[in-house]
Amino acid sequence: MNAFEALGLNEQLVQAITEMGFETPTPIQEKAIPVLLSGTTDFVGLAQTGTGKTAAFGLPLLHLIDTSQKHPQALIVCPTRELCIQICNDLMHFKKHVKGLSVEPVYGGASIVMQIRELKRGVQIVVATPGRLIDMIERKAIDLQKVKYVVLDEADEMLNMGFRDDIDFVLKNTVLRESIWLFSATMPTAVKAISKNFMTNPIEVTMGKKNTANVNIHHQYFITPAHSRYDTLKRLIDFNPGMYGLIFTRTKADAQEVTERLSKEGYDIESLHGDLTQQQRDKVMARFRSKSIQLLIATDVAARGIDVDGITHVINYELPDDMEVYTHRSGRTARAGKSGICMTICHSREAYKIRSLEKLVNAQFHKLDIPSGKDVCRKQFFHFMDKLMEADISNGEYETYLPDLQKKFEGVSKDDVLKRVAALEFNHFLKYYQHSDDLNAKTDSRERRETGFRDTGAGERRERNTFSRSDNGYSRLFINLGTKDGFYKASFLQFILDESNLKKEVLGKIDIREMNAWVEIDKAAAPKMIKSMDGKTYNGRLVRMNEADGGFKRASDDGRNDRGEGRSDRSEGRKRIPMR
Repeated sequence: MNAFEALGLNEQLVQAITEMGFETPTPIQEKAIPVLLSGTTDFVGLAQTGTGKTAAFGLPLLHLIDTSQKHPQALIVCPTRELCIQICNDLMHFKKHVKGLSVEPVYGGASIVMQIRELKRGVQIVVATPGRLIDMIERKAIDLQKVKYVVLDEADEMLNMGFRDDIDFVLKNTVLRESIWLFSATMPTAVKAISKNFMTNPIEVTMGKKNTANVNIHHQYFITPAHSRYDTLKRLIDFNPGMYGLIFTRTKADAQEVTERLSKEGYDIESLHGDLTQQQRDKVMARFRSKSIQLLIATDVAARGIDVDGITHVINYELPDDMEVYTHRSGRTARAGKSGICMTICHSREAYKIRSLEKLVNAQFHKLDIPSGKDVCRKQFFHFMDKLMEADISNGEYETYLPDLQKKFEGVSKDDVLKRVAALEFNHFLKYYQHSDDLNAKTDSRERRETGFRDTGAGERRERNTFSRSDNGYSRLFINLGTKDGFYKASFLQFILDESNLKKEVLGKIDIREMNAWVEIDKAAAPKMIKSMDGKTYNGRLVRMNEADGGFKRASDDGRNDRGEGRSDRSEGRKRIPMR
């Protein structure tokens, strides 16, 4: 008997997954499926990406659907169109032997007219991204009144992207639902709030400890001066010649810049960011999945929902602003029981964040030296030798060429042949790294003081409470955007840097409130920031940015500065979320 049958799934579903080669459920599937098959129990499943969550909720949904009813009975909400498409594809495979069951993906970047047409034909399961789902509801193209089951997949990701109001709206309007199934990699406060406000005595299943990273991931970090970040990235790529990797940058400008520089130097690489059309994104992802390209660079927003097997390395070109995002980045490797490596490049002033990450994901991070140029050349050389020895010579008619080859190399020794082969492959590496610098950050006593660490005898480091740099060449800027506009700190930071095309290093403290925010910025960069932001229109409102008189407010302040700034006219009604 197939182990899935023992969980209570019907014969058609068991037949389909058996044909797909699945015989043993993953831990989250084993725990979740028997509970969800009841259809009337609220459920919270905490597990990392790549653990089989789609089957954990998808198979029970397909089991519970009444195929005689041609209206939406189940609604799956997920953060991105990539994940939406992936879930639909999985459900299509699972329901192979179930007749009369329809699944429809609803996401932005595709024809809404075609999606509405499919919905009117009658579907039982709708998989949707929050933005397009709200559009469908407002157009009265989808009726939530008869939805029995609501699934929130990667709930923490959706909340990080600013979809809290949309999720609340959907849950308030599925009034006849029988259960909510919430799946998430982490359990931040906002996810707990959904459970508290909308779920009744939910059963919670946790695979591993809450907010922990995959135990099969080896976490490494490298400390380098900020100006050597790109050279460090290049050296890490060269030192891992078999890498099939995903590189994360904080902004789309960084993603594009790094991609262009690496492409010019001959690397197989593409970028994935918010400026690409859906057609361009699909083309890039198709090339990456087929391994036509070795590396993919992405921003956090653009990468959400990426599900690619076999990724060996994840590289954090920069640490994320929201530390919980690290869990999602690192979770792109070590999927389906495999091992993987997550590398982080940071400068000395960011090193204290590593301690915070260790506590967050409950895993040890290993500080490694950045390889020297000689180390890179040696690693590349032996990798090439291994490829040479593994080359398949069984299919070609090489025997016919042997007499000519022997004649050509008659006066050349075996050692000389090997040297020439190596020279063809490695001359460019040897020249590039001949006079390469040491990229490791120096850790003298002065730098340790600047980074906020001190040695403690046992080799441990302690963080010093230094945060604000406003008294050291920094200006304070006021802007009339805040959490009311759907921003959280990380998305706000990305927004202002993308608009101004400035680097993160010029910023200090950010204090974001409900109606407005204050930003510390290097005095030299302040005029450019103001010029790029002040006078712009955002969601129909005029953006104002200027130098603030009163500086940062205390936590007890009401979000207005001394001149009353921060008041702005806002249209009434449900808030619209800026990022979808």
